[in-house]
Amino acid sequence: MKAASQTLDATGLLCPMPVLRAQKVLRGMAPGELLEVYTSDPASWTDMASFCQEAGHRLVSRERGYPMTFIIEKLQG
Repeated sequence: MKAASQTLDATGLLCPMPVLRAQKVLRGMAPGELLEVYTSDPASWTDMASFCQEAGHRLVSRERGYPMTFIIEKLQG
């Protein structure tokens, strides 16, 4: 897997802020770039997957732990 183009530390933020911050960063990225997101809110586990599906991005990976780590590939322009 290629390296993430950007990293977002959303630890300490509660729903829906991690998703909203990720959405904002992704808007400024080019299709094909990867965003690595760190969160601590347990709701992020399902929220990030739902966000990616609805927004048309690909959830490349997610790992439980502290913090949870998500890799999102921007697919839409």
